[in-house]
Amino acid sequence: MSTQTVDRMTRDVHLSGKDLMGMVQLRPKDVGSYAIVPGPKERLDSLVKKMENPVKNFTFMEYNMYTGNINGIRVTGINGGRFAADTAITTEILCNAEVKALIRIGSCGAMRKDMKIGDFILTTGCVRGDGVSPYYVDDKFETLPDAAMTQKLGVIAKNLAATAGLTVHEGKVWSTDAILKETKEIVNGVIDRGAIGVDMVSAPFLTIAQTYKIPAVSILAISDNLITGQMGFINPDYYMAEGMLIQMAMELVKQLEGK
Repeated sequence: MSTQTVDRMTRDVHLSGKDLMGMVQLRPKDVGSYAIVPGPKERLDSLVKKMENPVKNFTFMEYNMYTGNINGIRVTGINGGRFAADTAITTEILCNAEVKALIRIGSCGAMRKDMKIGDFILTTGCVRGDGVSPYYVDDKFETLPDAAMTQKLGVIAKNLAATAGLTVHEGKVWSTDAILKETKEIVNGVIDRGAIGVDMVSAPFLTIAQTYKIPAVSILAISDNLITGQMGFINPDYYMAEGMLIQMAMELVKQLEGK
């Protein structure tokens, strides 16, 4: 019989959020009170252009973080990831940096016929279909945004959207890792669970923020529609909505600071 021993891990965790902060040489005092978190770098670049005296905190792999002032308020921006796994990395960094609140500005697919390209979904909860959040919470956990911040953001978003003839829809967002397996059987099943939109980020983002007890919200511009089959990634209304997301987040930061 073999006498070979099996090595066992004895440390609690191999790599923690605090370890990630050390790797990118980030300290809590380096970041703003609020973090605005777009997905793609291009949207982050648009946000940084609106900052006063932005300073790059770090570049790590494809992630870039900047901190600057918006209306006299210190704000951090980071392209927080397009998928669940990379979103978890950046959200852990932000939570361990002890930001006061997190604001996700992303994109999504709609799951109702009445939703137009360029409309918005204000996330009120999540159907978790991603591969990250099950490592943080069990099946009974209810992933939710911060209620007070969501209410404020809803008023801001509706006022801005109305100026462009767009609509803000409120409801649950289903987050999935399998974008090419959005089959009618799966989609109809999550619709039955209350989802009105789909993305790849909101569930891990909000779940991790909840576990750290940091208030977070998520608002998404509609880029396509799973029910009608419409694709709007080159639709001018979608690009206009992307810009409006930044306005919404900036106005929310101002209101949270009483300005």
